[in-house]
Amino acid sequence: MKRILLLLAALLVAASPAQANPVQRDHTTVELVAESQTIAAGRPVTLALRLTPAAGWHTYWKNPGDSGLETSLDWTLPAGFSASDIAYPTPVRVPFGDLVNYGYKADATLLVTLTPPATLAPGAAIPLRTKASWLVCDDQQCVPEDAELTLTLTAGDGATDPAQATLFAAARAAMPLPVDWPARFTVSGDQFRLTVPLGVAAKGIEQVYFFPLDDGAITYAESQDVVVDGDRLWLTTKAGYKTTLDRVSGVLTIKLAGAPKANAYLLTATRDDKAASAVPAGARPLSANTQGGPPSGGSDVPLLLTALGGALLGGLLLNLMPCVFPILSLKALGLARAGESDAHARVEAVAYTAGVLATMAALGGLLLALRAGGDAVGWAFHLQDPRLVALLALLMTAIGLNLAGLFEINLAIAGSGQRLVSQGGTQGAFWTGALAVLVATPCTAPFMAASLGATLTLPASLSMLVYLGLGLGMALPFLAIGFVPALRRRLPRPGAWMDGFRRLLAFPMLSTALWLFWVMGQQVGVDGMALALALALLTALLLWSVGRAQTAHRPTRWRWITTLVVVGLAGSATLTRVGGDPATPGAGLATASDNPLGATAYSDARLEALLAAGTPTFVYFTADWCVTCKVNEKVALFRDDVAATFREAGVVTLEGDWTRRDAEIAATLKRYGRDGVPLYLYFAPDRRRDAPVILPQVLTVQTLINVVRGQDVMRG
Repeated sequence: MKRILLLLAALLVAASPAQANPVQRDHTTVELVAESQTIAAGRPVTLALRLTPAAGWHTYWKNPGDSGLETSLDWTLPAGFSASDIAYPTPVRVPFGDLVNYGYKADATLLVTLTPPATLAPGAAIPLRTKASWLVCDDQQCVPEDAELTLTLTAGDGATDPAQATLFAAARAAMPLPVDWPARFTVSGDQFRLTVPLGVAAKGIEQVYFFPLDDGAITYAESQDVVVDGDRLWLTTKAGYKTTLDRVSGVLTIKLAGAPKANAYLLTATRDDKAASAVPAGARPLSANTQGGPPSGGSDVPLLLTALGGALLGGLLLNLMPCVFPILSLKALGLARAGESDAHARVEAVAYTAGVLATMAALGGLLLALRAGGDAVGWAFHLQDPRLVALLALLMTAIGLNLAGLFEINLAIAGSGQRLVSQGGTQGAFWTGALAVLVATPCTAPFMAASLGATLTLPASLSMLVYLGLGLGMALPFLAIGFVPALRRRLPRPGAWMDGFRRLLAFPMLSTALWLFWVMGQQVGVDGMALALALALLTALLLWSVGRAQTAHRPTRWRWITTLVVVGLAGSATLTRVGGDPATPGAGLATASDNPLGATAYSDARLEALLAAGTPTFVYFTADWCVTCKVNEKVALFRDDVAATFREAGVVTLEGDWTRRDAEIAATLKRYGRDGVPLYLYFAPDRRRDAPVILPQVLTVQTLINVVRGQDVMRG
């Protein structure tokens, strides 16, 4: 009787289809299918994982592009069995805003090769089990999903199941064809160029696109320019953050004119920067709109509008910073003086705005020019040079001493009492606007990060509009006061009290100077900071001498000349000294007492190792000259309750200190669409480098605790 039951069980197994029942999740249907119902000893069998997303949703390729997550399979197999890596079909581009992802908007059949041992007991049941995990997204959200899939096969002859022939034939047809073309690539500056000898005449090629398997090889959202000549094609695009790769693998899709779809080829290119990569003069360029890249024009409009909105708000908030607020306050009160005509108020408002916009355009133009030359720079890049930090600190010191009444200069922010508000004119207003931009550069206000980050992907002309939008936001309060008489009437009337108010405003300026001297000390050490402070003391002494002469109504011309010459000579010697070697690497990291998170220095290699080990990781990018960074660290990041939550969850913290220039940090910021600091990233244990949670620019304790506990929404 027992033998009969075993025989019946074996017959039932043999009669069952080599397919697990489909598993339905909220946004995906998934099933595991075998090409054969039986497995022959030592003969591999192919398995298929079919992912069918709901309408409007998509899953991801092995390299998901700018964001996303590849599918994973965690197998539980009988002894002696092994499963290969997943083979993915050719993906499609999935644009999202200014990002480009790679994945599948419809059914995707992923293939895995199962290799059995050399011996199997005939008729034995072979249970297969795997846990499939994938990410499925639409235009609004991303949802991680998973399923336990089981399949039972039988040891036998390994014959193909006719019922599954069509499925597997279609799956193999969707796979890229491996080729051994001797492809080469070069990286020059921010340009990546792929050269592919096709072996046959490249006639009738209509569309070409390259999907890199190596993350970071190219910038996914950039267009790919292609030219063909004879049996060769050249593909040029913007390089990614990994510029030192020796080999790059990927899928090259080529569509011929009249063909219903593109052919896909899996190739590997080796680096050869010494080889000539010039494109022949007679090579035929393909149309940018038919290469599968972002369409030329139109697609930048939504990104530009969003960036402009954020720049306006960010510029508006910059006026509240301690170094800008005194300048804006004094100019605003100057317009409130008695007898000021509406026409004059409007002229001064326009002149101030012109100064802001001109200086912002100059700063933005310099930044864009440096980037075009291959430098990895971002907002406030000049503060990474201790010499410029020292100059800015001296300027803040001089302004603070002027506001304190130590000396007077013929600018709109000068004068005392009634003289303070009697000064004016378009020239003074213009240079006051220029000064406001200069002293605002150490600051990053809310809404600015994403807007300035957009300049990394927008064309230079549109990026300049974003910088001008930031300047317009800064100028808006003064424009409103100049053009709206009702606002001017609400300002306090001028009087003797303004002299005391002006002296009070000296303290935020001097505090800013003190902070900048500290920043320089972090960059070059205490000796360099002491030299700069000595120069500041000498400058203050000379300005005091000028002020004494002004009070006594004596000539000041030669005192001014002496001050400029002495400060210039002493400043040159000091700046030459502080422009030397930076302070000890890593010196900018907060000490254990200041930083309860126990952060260690950031590096790409360190992050990759932590993610490979499945370690939850929090990364923050900061700089000593970043006001927002330091505020976040004091009020949220370096709190004991945050540190306790991190320890409980086993979170490792990395700090990227950008106080001085660091190409690796600059490339990482750029990868996540940021032009400067701060930037806060959290990588859960199951997240890859391209799919972190990006935290808000202004942190709270609850935000940090929630993200570690998995209560934040993650976008893939």
